[in-house]
Amino acid sequence: QLQLVESGGGSVQPGGSLRLSCATSEFTLDDYSISWFRQTPGKERDRVSCLSKRSDRTYYLEAVKGRFTISRDNAKNTVYLQMNSLKPEDTAVYYCAARRGLCSPYEKDYDYWGQGTQVTVSS
Repeated sequence: QLQLVESGGGSVQPGGSLRLSCATSEFTLDDYSISWFRQTPGKERDRVSCLSKRSDRTYYLEAVKGRFTISRDNAKNTVYLQMNSLKPEDTAVYYCAARRGLCSPYEKDYDYWGQGTQVTVSS
């Protein structure tokens, strides 16, 4: 089973920033479209952002546009989610996911998932 590993979560005050990382040693992330999803208790996962494979095409949830930025460092085989101006409603477990095809908003379309990292925004 191919694995993705997320890191960078934590607790921050409203208005603060965090950078999440998604990495793997088992395949080349640039060959996959990578999405970040988030989930709060009792709710389904929502796609926050996606970076299409082998391109710079990005997608963002309306609620995070202008605050979050997804990027890829091919040398480090890592995808990042830079989260600025964080709000309490951004509190969730964040997951990265990979699929061979183009970006999709549906979690069922993704082949590989990380274990999740908790982000808590609270004063």
